[in-house]
Amino acid sequence: MVAMTIQDIDEQLETRLRKQAALHGRSMEEEARDILRSALSTELVRGKTLVDSIRGRIEPLGGVELKLPARDGIREPSSLNE
Repeated sequence: MVAMTIQDIDEQLETRLRKQAALHGRSMEEEARDILRSALSTELVRGKTLVDSIRGRIEPLGGVELKLPARDGIREPSSLNE
């Protein structure tokens, strides 16, 4: 087990923790452990990317066909000596 000290806790937060611990019939330390355990027990869900969000809106509509403009070939680089 690891021991941890948390300093500079806001007075209002400490009061809320004390009251919540009393409601649950346990010490502030045990209440804090339970809060940490609950908060960290679930895996983080990775949010959708922008591409996923856009695809989610467009696919139900049947998608979008984009017409790409014709492209010119690569130009020769200009010479700075001229």
